[in-house]
Amino acid sequence: MLQGSRLNFWQRLTPSQLFVLSFLLLILLGAAGFLGLPGLYTGQPLSWLDALFTSTSAVCVTGLSVIDVSSRLTFRGQAYLLVLIQLGGLGMLTLASMILASLGGRLSLRAESITVNSVQNGAYASARRMVVDVVRFTIVIEGVGALLLYAFWLPEMGHQAALWSGVFHSVSAFCNAGFSTFSDSLIQHRDAPAVSLTITTLIVLGGIGFLTMEELFQHWFRRSRKKLQHRRPVSIHTKLVILTSAMLTLVGWVFFAVLEWDNTLGPLSIVDKLHNSLFMSVTPRTAGFNMIDYTHATDSTNFLTILLMMIGGSPGSTAGGMKTTTFALLGLIAWSRLRGHGTTAFVNRSIPDETLQRAVGLFVLATGVVVFGVLLLTTIESSATALAPFLAYAFEVVSAFNTVGLSMNLTTEISPLGRWLLILLMFLGRVGPLALVAAFIVRRSANSKIRFAYEDVIVG
Repeated sequence: MLQGSRLNFWQRLTPSQLFVLSFLLLILLGAAGFLGLPGLYTGQPLSWLDALFTSTSAVCVTGLSVIDVSSRLTFRGQAYLLVLIQLGGLGMLTLASMILASLGGRLSLRAESITVNSVQNGAYASARRMVVDVVRFTIVIEGVGALLLYAFWLPEMGHQAALWSGVFHSVSAFCNAGFSTFSDSLIQHRDAPAVSLTITTLIVLGGIGFLTMEELFQHWFRRSRKKLQHRRPVSIHTKLVILTSAMLTLVGWVFFAVLEWDNTLGPLSIVDKLHNSLFMSVTPRTAGFNMIDYTHATDSTNFLTILLMMIGGSPGSTAGGMKTTTFALLGLIAWSRLRGHGTTAFVNRSIPDETLQRAVGLFVLATGVVVFGVLLLTTIESSATALAPFLAYAFEVVSAFNTVGLSMNLTTEISPLGRWLLILLMFLGRVGPLALVAAFIVRRSANSKIRFAYEDVIVG
């Protein structure tokens, strides 16, 4: 009877609830591993709060850390951290579905629904093929990235150190995690364009979304079965992702170069200034690596970084944030209203009102969480002996909720209660938007068919 009750409990859970629960269980198991497994760290054992914080940051692919990964974690500890990053980036349910598919088993309708929810599946891919392609893309991209970084670091590090650093940073960059085996992240490599551009490419590929990669792959390499002479068309979603990502990267590149040219980038050559400013434009969405010390950057640079962290990556990716498509739809709504158009369109296609309402809802929710989070963190830390600037607290909250990992050197100074807040924000940022989207697209209940009489409200 008890076993049947447990079975009924799991069957009653929606795919989005199972998705959230899988991350919660992985975080708890990860924290238990940091506390119980031998040989993971040097010196004093991690406290349970530090273990939970580190596990949450890894599973939620954030990158904020209260410990120095390079000195506190052994090789075994870094490998354990990397496993948590990889599982958090792909999603436990996606990985489990791939294993089932590779063994020849057919995914059930429930499993397909869960898998589709976790990777934001599109119209052109079955759940089975989408899962296989997700893991295939991940292995290939991370493998190529690791080999390139290994080749770049081999002369200065030697075989073993270069190989491990290449693997670790390739996985961390593609999963948009931001963890590094170097104590200063990537600042020591700010004069290495090859390293910077490789990490930048990995971040971009991990942040554009598996759906976008799948569609582009099908467009260029898989032709329609009915008409072999024609390529599959690219959806409006993919076009919007590519255009918005390119625009944000280009605009951020120009602004960061102008703002930091004679400041943090001052001692560098022109080539190094250009690739570092490009890196500064890409890493806030939402990788977490840094090649400058943000405590020495201008307030304008840090505020622009906050804005890019809020936007984040694209749907169905390893990145966080409110997503590029949400930002783009908000801009399209404003543009259509300014032109007096009743509908919002992009490339000669009208966008459904329900999608527009979801975009506005996600923006309002994300903004509200960040504002309330900043209020709570500043209140909690107001009793600190050395109160940090307000911008540093806002930077930390936005970085945590949008799973970025950048910091103005404040994470290790946060009080235990403040760390609890950051843990909650990281978890909400990783699973909250996905769960919210799933909740919006659930079939309408009978009560939703009732419509009350209209009455207008003055706005503006």
